[in-house]
Amino acid sequence: MSDVELTLRRFNRSFTQRIGVLDSSFLGSGRPLGEARLLFEIGAAERVTTLELRHRLGLDSGYLSRLLRALESDELVVVAPDPDDGRRRVVDLTAAGRQAWDELDARSDELATALVSPLTERQRAELDRALETARRLLEAATVRFDVVDPESTDAVTAMSTYFAELDERFTGGFDPGDTLTADAESMRAPHGRFVVARADATVVACGGIVRIDDDTAEIKRMWVAEGWRGLGLGGRMLADLEHRIEAMGAARIVLDTNAVLTEAITMYERHGYRPTDRYNDNPYAQRWFTKPCRS
Repeated sequence: MSDVELTLRRFNRSFTQRIGVLDSSFLGSGRPLGEARLLFEIGAAERVTTLELRHRLGLDSGYLSRLLRALESDELVVVAPDPDDGRRRVVDLTAAGRQAWDELDARSDELATALVSPLTERQRAELDRALETARRLLEAATVRFDVVDPESTDAVTAMSTYFAELDERFTGGFDPGDTLTADAESMRAPHGRFVVARADATVVACGGIVRIDDDTAEIKRMWVAEGWRGLGLGGRMLADLEHRIEAMGAARIVLDTNAVLTEAITMYERHGYRPTDRYNDNPYAQRWFTKPCRS
């Protein structure tokens, strides 16, 4: 076991003891941690579905259902069909649930204050930096990579954000035209895939692959959300897409980019991509790269 793994395990044991995770009544709420954590997540959101709760808390549907039934039996939450989509269920706090949430929030503040009060201002600042760094790195380490439909809400939202950034960075701007519609069919199975990376319920990166011919597949639309850059997500998304291309049986990968996207070019070169001749008619492409598949 590595040093960082040992340190993480020591931190987990120390932290869970100090914040009351082991207590049958978390923060004196009368509920175990699982129910209290779920109640807090519901109250912290303006509107939340059961699917979003599963993603945010990493719970399977059976365990989430049991937790929700416990909160419903205490008349703290109401679970009802989503008026916008009857296939989904929306969870809301009752008046009693809001009161319980306010008490839980206040007790959480009190515990946090008690934990840091013995520290000096310098120590508090050091702890703040360390905890924020740990949070970001652990969230980045635990993102999920999922194949989605390229015209799904998550895919379209990610691409719209990506295109807006390209419009700001490209000389003369960027006009996607009907790109989303045109790319959609080619990035569906069996000829392609569109992948999103999620941190809890938030999409933080995406990328697509398209089969060009029997030997070649192209990586397209790779993007990492601005607040998530510098954490290695670009390289992990690239590796995930490469793995999927290899599973499709292609022998070669190609991709293109614009010269102003220097960070992307550096990443591609670092991962073994080498310059190649123009292979498409993309008007915004200025650099073209290729890499052989490992299999």
